[in-house]
Amino acid sequence: MRETIDVSGVVLYAQPIGEFDKRLVILTRELGKITVFAHGARRQNSAFLAIANPFVFATFHILEGKNSYSLAGADVVEYFTDLSMKQPGVWYGFYFMELASYYGREGIESSNMVNLIYLALKAILHELMPLSLIRRVYELRMMVENGDFAVPDSPNGMDQSAWYALWFCASQPLPKIFAFRLTDEAEADFTRAVKKQLKRCVDRPMKSLQVIEEVT
Repeated sequence: MRETIDVSGVVLYAQPIGEFDKRLVILTRELGKITVFAHGARRQNSAFLAIANPFVFATFHILEGKNSYSLAGADVVEYFTDLSMKQPGVWYGFYFMELASYYGREGIESSNMVNLIYLALKAILHELMPLSLIRRVYELRMMVENGDFAVPDSPNGMDQSAWYALWFCASQPLPKIFAFRLTDEAEADFTRAVKKQLKRCVDRPMKSLQVIEEVT
């Protein structure tokens, strides 16, 4: 009998497969981004009914197969069910998952990315910052964690507080970065710097951004 492997992380995607199953994409601390099949997850009495959904953070018990993994169970840490009532916040959440999937790689330890997603979703739920700023802070730190962003050595014409915010978000511990405010001018400069670098690094459109643009 195969032994289960325990991994902790978050469900990025959940796609229906066949009549009763789901294909999950999970970003894990230990194994990076993996594909896990939740057999029978769409049955009404399935133990996986609430687990096999986006935004679920858990310790997942999985079985290793030839080309993928199968879900055996999970100990849930957070369901984030209240996120669905946050409009348009929930769409920002889907965007965060999509960007994490873009950067996620199998076999690459991803603890910081998992923590970043968790804290960004909490920031949406508790309205710690404007959604537009939560988004840019998340994008910046996601790029930093993947070696795609370096703060300029000097403001170089940028608002001084925007430059400091770039440095702060790039270097401070994750629990601190979703708790500040900027003036409109500073946020515009901060956004411009993050957006410019993201355009260089991400080579495909994000579907969830199209929804955000439609609903905001």
